[in-house]
Amino acid sequence: MANPKIEQFKKILQLDPKDETLWFGLGKAYMSDDNWAEAVSALEQCIQVKPNYSAAFFALAQSLQRLQQLGKCRSVCDDGITVATSNGDLLVIKNLEELRNTLPS
Repeated sequence: MANPKIEQFKKILQLDPKDETLWFGLGKAYMSDDNWAEAVSALEQCIQVKPNYSAAFFALAQSLQRLQQLGKCRSVCDDGITVATSNGDLLVIKNLEELRNTLPS
């Protein structure tokens, strides 16, 4: 059975595909369903719409880690730290650094 939250996000995104908060919400809804591939797709779209959405970088990195795409995860962590630093998002910086430090070398 389809997640009603996901279906609602998809409907609204058809009306406003440039709303980064909707893409972020969709990505988080997919994450809560353990649908990591769809989460990655939605979160990448969020970042495409708003490249300085630092929380989306963290969620994307988490999803990539779950998919075992560790090289891409590390790259997203690095990019996200740069974005979060320019935004002054200290918690996101901390979370991304902690995630990056758990990745194998």
